This record gives sequence, structure tokens and C-alpha cells, in this order.
Amino acid sequence: MEWMAWTWPTAIFFAIIAATLVTFTVLAIKFPETPRNGVLGIETTRGDRLFITLLGSAFINLAWLGLFSAPQWGALIVCFFYTIAVFRWV
Repeated sequence: MEWMAWTWPTAIFFAIIAATLVTFTVLAIKFPETPRNGVLGIETTRGDRLFITLLGSAFINLAWLGLFSAPQWGALIVCFFYTIAVFRWV
């Protein structure tokens, strides 16, 4: 798979995403959840909030790359607080 230019950071990223999906699957089986209404006014489950978090984090990272010349670690910190907010209030 040399043509894909796999690097260790890329492999770690996809491994973390896969581990997160497995963890959420196990949680859904062991602790079924009923949907709840948050600030968006729609019913969301853990999986919905995970999807919203991943999508929003991608946009945060893209905006960080386009607007700031600061290291990407700053975007990671913003994404961490964004994740907490989504799982708490959405």
C-alpha cells in the first residue's frame, strides 16, 4: 500500500477511530440508551453525538489550518472542549 502514503500518524488516527466505534458498539449492547433532546431540538443517541463530534472536529481542524499558522495541537485542544460540549448538551 505504498501508493496510499500511509504514515504512522495516519495509521494511529484510523486505529483510534476504529477503537472508538468498537467501544461505542459495546456500550450500546451493554447499556442501551434512549434518545434525548438537547439544544439542537432533535433526538440524539451516543452514536449521533459521536458523528456530530467527528464531523465538527474535522471542520475545526480544517479551519485551524486555513486561519492560523499555529501548531495543530491547538486545534486538538479546541476539539477536546467541543467534544465535551457536544456530549453534554446536544
